[in-house]
Amino acid sequence: MNIHSRIRRGCMLGAVLATMAAALPASAAPFFFSTGGPDGLIGTATRPGSAGKVEIETADDFILGSHTSITSASFTGLLTGGATAANIGQVVAEIYRVFPKDSTNPPSGRVPTRINSPSDAAFDSRDSGGSLTFSITTLGAFSAANSVLNGINPLPGQTTGGEGPISGTEVTITVNFGTPFDLPADHYFFVPQVEVSGGEFYWLSAAKPIAGGTGPFVPDLQSWIRNEPLAPDWLRIGTDIVGAGAFNASFSLVGATAVPEPGSVVLLLAGVLPFALTRRRRAPAVAPQA
Repeated sequence: MNIHSRIRRGCMLGAVLATMAAALPASAAPFFFSTGGPDGLIGTATRPGSAGKVEIETADDFILGSHTSITSASFTGLLTGGATAANIGQVVAEIYRVFPKDSTNPPSGRVPTRINSPSDAAFDSRDSGGSLTFSITTLGAFSAANSVLNGINPLPGQTTGGEGPISGTEVTITVNFGTPFDLPADHYFFVPQVEVSGGEFYWLSAAKPIAGGTGPFVPDLQSWIRNEPLAPDWLRIGTDIVGAGAFNASFSLVGATAVPEPGSVVLLLAGVLPFALTRRRRAPAVAPQA
């Protein structure tokens, strides 16, 4: 067999292996990610739009190295204005990819940068009016040294320094997804939103770089925020609004990561290798005529 025939045969074998591998059954390995508990540095509003309140979204990132199903999440925040767990209504969970995916590019230019921001539009979402259910754990009094609620502005007025200290009741909200988020390997942002009557919900910051939880990862992007008037653009909470530093947000994700079944791989190779090793027999040589 000449070299060109071997190359063609190798390519055909590679295509067969790739096709069969894609059809292999997979097992599930547990997945868990966490940024750790609140560090008390800042709380940022994140809520769906409601009567008299514009929508606000705070986003923080995570990375998936392989295809993963996210079945639940938890995030910790502060209820202010005398609100309690009984004042929480709708809860939303959104997943965004990193700009420029799901976005108009080039962007509008109304913010300092869109590099490493969430995309314009959500990749997927769940809410408590559908397949999302939630529970609330009340943790007691807590304070944050700074906050962001109304000061979310386009250029040139984006750097407000924040809106000062806030105090209230710390709560952890756990959300379960009846329809899990089915996410290919990629870099994502998690965006929870909480509707509160008679007060506000602020998502609390966590240490950056991650000091607890599942530990640091690279690149760990800082948290971003936008309100309805600023959309589809986003601002960096630390660099753009506060004017210094960078923040993570306190949250965790639970799910399962797809892993190919080792037994299936062995069976695949056992079936394919004999074919790969078979050589085409040559025709017997014919003696030259006298």
